[in-house]
Amino acid sequence: MIEDEELPIQSYNYSYIKDQLYNQYQQEVSLPTIISRAQEMGFYKSKDRKRKPHDREVQSEYVGQLIQHDSSYHKFSPYAQRKWYLVTSLDDFSRLLLYYNLVEKETAWQHILALEDVFLTFGVPFRYYVDSHSIFRFVQGRDSIWRRHYLQTDEVDTQWKMVLNDLNVDVTYALSPQAKGKIERPYRWLQDRIVRTCAREKITTIEEAQKVLEEEAERYNYHQVHSTTGEIPIIRFQRAVEEKKSLFRELIIPPPYVSTKDIFCLRMKRTIDAYHNISLSNIKLKVHQAPLRDQVELRIVPDEKTGISEVRYGTKTLSLMFIRLRIPI
Repeated sequence: MIEDEELPIQSYNYSYIKDQLYNQYQQEVSLPTIISRAQEMGFYKSKDRKRKPHDREVQSEYVGQLIQHDSSYHKFSPYAQRKWYLVTSLDDFSRLLLYYNLVEKETAWQHILALEDVFLTFGVPFRYYVDSHSIFRFVQGRDSIWRRHYLQTDEVDTQWKMVLNDLNVDVTYALSPQAKGKIERPYRWLQDRIVRTCAREKITTIEEAQKVLEEEAERYNYHQVHSTTGEIPIIRFQRAVEEKKSLFRELIIPPPYVSTKDIFCLRMKRTIDAYHNISLSNIKLKVHQAPLRDQVELRIVPDEKTGISEVRYGTKTLSLMFIRLRIPI
C-alpha cells in the first residue's frame, strides 16, 4: 500500500498496529517493541529528514472560534474501483471532528450540507478556515471564464460563501501551500487509519467505507489523546463549553426567511419576462404578482435520492413562495 500512489499512505504506522493488537486481541505492546520487531523483519522506512517541522500549535482560545474545513480526494480502499472525497470540519481549539463524510462527487451542495450539520448540531461558529478552492472562493482569472473580467477576487460570492454571509460567519483563506498544511495535517491521521482498516476488511463500497470512517472518527473524538493538545478532543471541547469559552451561538433564522431551507440552499436569480414567467432548467414558472422585469431570487434545496428539489422564490415586492420541482441537481 505504501508503494501504491493512489493511496494516501507513505509510511508504516506502528501506532495503528499497537491499537489493533489491543482492540482485537487485548494485547498491550509498547510502541518501541513494535518498531524494533518491524525493523528486524524489514518493515521499516526511514523518514525524509529534509522535511521542515510544521507549527502544530493551537491558534484559537475558544471552541467555535476557528473551524478548519477541507476535502481530500483519494482511493481510500485498495479494493475499491474508484476514489472518493472525504469532507471534514474540525474545531481548531479542541481538535474535535465536527463533521466527516465520504462522497463520490464533490459539489458546493455537499459542502453546504456540511455547514448545515455543524450549525444545527453545535451552533454557528465565529470563523471558517479553508483553502482557495473554487467552491469556497471566487478568484479572478481562474473563475472568470463565465464572468465579466472586471470582477475582482472576492467580488463574487460562491454558493458556499453566501450561506455564511446570511449567518454572519467570517472566512479566512489559506493563501499558500504552507498555510494549507494547517488544514491538511489533522486529517492525515484519519485518512491513514481509514485506508488501513478498509484494506484489512476488504472494503469495496463507499457505504462500507463510511462505517469505517464513523468508527475511526468516534475513536478519535472520544478515546484518542491528541498529540498537540494532550487531551481527548471531546473532553477538551466540553470543558471549554462549561467554562464559557465558546464562540458558538444559537442558529437564529434571519428575516424574512422562515426555515433553515432558506439558508442552507443553492441560490439563483432570474428576471421576470413579458409573460410573467421565469425559466428554471427549461421549466416555465408563473409569477403573477410581481412587476415585469423584476428580479426573482430562487432558493433551491435538492434531494439527491429522489431528484426532486424544493424551490422557494421571492422578490422585493413578493413574499417567499414554495413549490416542488424535479430539476437536475
